[in-house]
Amino acid sequence: MVYIDQAEFALTSQFLPEIVNESARIKCVASRGTAVMLGRRTWIGLATVLALVAIWFLLTTVTGMVSGGRFPSPAEFWASFRQITGRGYAGGDLLQHALHSLKLVVMGFAVAVATGVPLGLWMGWSRKVEAAINPVFLVIRPIPPLAWIPLAILWLGLGDAAKIMVIWFSAFVPSVINSFTGVRTIDRPILEAARMLGTPRWRMVTEVIAPAAAPMIFTGLRLSLQASWTTLVAAELVGALVGVGFVLNMAQQDLYPGMILVGMVTVGMLGWGTTKLLAMAEQHALAWNVAARD
Repeated sequence: MVYIDQAEFALTSQFLPEIVNESARIKCVASRGTAVMLGRRTWIGLATVLALVAIWFLLTTVTGMVSGGRFPSPAEFWASFRQITGRGYAGGDLLQHALHSLKLVVMGFAVAVATGVPLGLWMGWSRKVEAAINPVFLVIRPIPPLAWIPLAILWLGLGDAAKIMVIWFSAFVPSVINSFTGVRTIDRPILEAARMLGTPRWRMVTEVIAPAAAPMIFTGLRLSLQASWTTLVAAELVGALVGVGFVLNMAQQDLYPGMILVGMVTVGMLGWGTTKLLAMAEQHALAWNVAARD
């Protein structure tokens, strides 16, 4: 039993509110510091974008150093944007093309996550599974995703299923590799302590292995998402009737630089938006990880 002197207890009780207030003040200052830092980053990024737009306007409109046949001016870009958002281009308006491409990416990425992450965790957890699957995976891994387009068309036709298959493969490989690496980099004392406590196999996977490997898993998901968007544009160049990749293909055939740039910017914005959503999911899932909040 621990005995506390009455004078010590009185002194602690006297200063306890001040200690609590000081702790709250420190947390408030830290939050303000984080907000100021994020605000500075936002302004720096905005200044960079404005500087690039100014250089673009200077080279294409003011000086004419870059001709419109090689790269569109801001006015030509705006005219192309108004065209595709108004009367449309390549069989649809910008929203229709963007939503269709977004649907393909989300479906291919979701299937890749549902198959790649469990397989990577399984290979990292079991040496026997790794020995059985790794030789086949090492042969398939170097094959570029675009090399699967002919087979995908042969198996699934020219519809969306073939494009989803190609996107799935491009996102599948990074998710497997990073999930596998995340399991193998877990400190052995953590696994040994869990085994010593008699943790059941399923709880070992869901409460020990998966949380410990989560930072590497999310790294793989970011790479997979990036690969999905890159592959989408190439997949939609063949046998597509709608989508941002189809817009790029038609604009290239029409020698329409302004519309090409509109398609490129659309892909960039969609990729940025989905990456931000994934980052928000990562911060929510890894609230305990300081690196994930920065």
